[in-house]
Amino acid sequence: MAQTVGIGFCRRSLLCGAASAGLAAVLPRGGWGNPRTVRDHKLVAAVAQASIVGAAAPATQVWAYQGSVPGPEIRIRQGDRLRVLAENQLPQETTVHWHGIRVPNAMDGVAHLTQPPIGTGQSFLYEFDCLDAGTFWYHPHTKSFEQVERGLAGALIVEEAQPIAVDRDLVWMLDDWRLTPEAQISEDFGHMMDVSHAGRLGNTVTINGRVPEQFAVRSGERIRLRLVNAANARIFALEFQGHQPFVIALDGQPTEPYMPERGRIILGPAQRADLLLDCMGRPGDKFTVIDRFYPQQQFRLVDLSYDKGAPLRQSPLDASMRLPPNPLADPALQEAVRHTVEFGGGAMDPKLMRGMNRGGSGRSGMMSEMMDRMRRGAIWTINGVSVPGNEHAHAPLLTLDRGKSYVLDMLNDTEWWHPMHLHGHVFRVLSRNGRPNGRREWLDTVLVAPKERVEIAFVADNPGDWMFHCHILEHQQGGMTGTIRVA
Repeated sequence: MAQTVGIGFCRRSLLCGAASAGLAAVLPRGGWGNPRTVRDHKLVAAVAQASIVGAAAPATQVWAYQGSVPGPEIRIRQGDRLRVLAENQLPQETTVHWHGIRVPNAMDGVAHLTQPPIGTGQSFLYEFDCLDAGTFWYHPHTKSFEQVERGLAGALIVEEAQPIAVDRDLVWMLDDWRLTPEAQISEDFGHMMDVSHAGRLGNTVTINGRVPEQFAVRSGERIRLRLVNAANARIFALEFQGHQPFVIALDGQPTEPYMPERGRIILGPAQRADLLLDCMGRPGDKFTVIDRFYPQQQFRLVDLSYDKGAPLRQSPLDASMRLPPNPLADPALQEAVRHTVEFGGGAMDPKLMRGMNRGGSGRSGMMSEMMDRMRRGAIWTINGVSVPGNEHAHAPLLTLDRGKSYVLDMLNDTEWWHPMHLHGHVFRVLSRNGRPNGRREWLDTVLVAPKERVEIAFVADNPGDWMFHCHILEHQQGGMTGTIRVA
C-alpha cells in the first residue's frame, strides 16, 4: 500500500506548489472538480535492490517507487480524487505519467510539454479526479526508454462503484528485462539496433517483478485478472491452456465480454486487458500459460497450479460479466474531420529501400539520408517528421478544435509493429485495413501491424498539448512521437 501523506508535504517544493496553484486554471468544463473523496499517496523514486530472478541469483539494482518493483499498486474508487506527491531521489530528472487516465493537461507528467521535469531532490504534486473505472498504470515520461526499463512502473486501479462479482481481483504487471549473467540490468540503453528494429527485448520475463514458477488457484473460483504490459518493447500473446478466459475490458475501458480469437490475449507495450478466468480444473491440476507472439521465442510464462482442497463451486459463478460503461463522449462519425497519419522509417524503411532499388543517384541519396538519420537518432517519423530525444515541446503535428469529432486514418508504412498511444483521450477503433471492427472497442493504445491501416475516432474534449507516440519506448526515443493540440 502506498504511504498516506498530508497536504503539508507540498511545502517542500516550489514545483509542488506551482502545480497546485495552476490546477484550477486547467480543469476542463464539466469534467473535474467534484470529487467524493481525496486519496493521498506518496511515490519516492530511488535506487533500490530487487530479487528479480530468485534467491539463487544476486539482487538486481533497479530504480523503484517506494523501493519495490513494480511500484505500489494504487487503488481508488471511480469519482474520487487522487493526490500523489512524487519525490525524486534518482540521479536523473523524472516525471510521473498516468497512462490511460483522462487527466487535466498539467497533470499528464510529460517533461517540457506539460510540466518542468522533477529534478533530483525535488517533488511535484499530481492531483486529479478519476473519471473512468478500469486498469491503468503509471511510469516516467523523461528518458522513458531507460527509466521504465530500470523498473519505474506501477498499477493504478480505479474500481467501479459496484464491481462485478469475483472471488479475487488481481493484477499481473508483465515486464521483461535485459539482464547480464550477474543478474544486473544491461546498460546498453538506446542501442541503435534496438531503436531501429523491434525495440529493447529482454531475456528475462517477470510477473509483478519476479520470475514466476507457479500461480496458485482454487478449483471453482472466478478471478478478475488485470494484465498490464509494462515492457519497453515486448508484445505478448498469452494462451491459458485448459481455460477459456473472457475479455471484459481493454485499456481500462469495458467491452462486451468475449473469448479472444484462438484463445490468445495479445498485448502491445502499455496495453491492458481485464480477463475473467473461471478456474474449473480439478484439485491438484496444473496448466501452463504460454506466450506465443514471437514464433522463434515461445516460452512458458507460468503454471496455474490448483490447490488440492475441495472446489469452491462445481460450475462457473452465475453472475454478470458486464462492466458498466465509462462516461465517454461518442464521436459523431458523420461530422468527423479526417486526418491522415503515416508512420515511417526504421530498419528496412520501405521508402529508402524503394529509392535504393532505383539505383544510380537515387541509391546514393537514400544511403546518405539513412546515415544522416542514424547520426541524428532520427530513425522513425510521423508524417515525415522525426522528433528524437526527450524535448517533448515542439510544433504540433495536428491542431484540433475542442469538442469536435475526429477520425485518424493511420498507415504503418514500416516493417515493424507500433503500439500508438494518444495522451489525454480515449478513442474508438473503427476499422483495420478497411474491415470494420466487429466490436465496440475503446482504447488509448492501439497496436498497428506492419503495413496495416487503422482508423480511430474520438472527440477532442480535453484541451492542451498531448503526446501521440509509439509506446515501444526506443521507437519514441528514435523519433516516432508528436504533439496533438486541442484548443
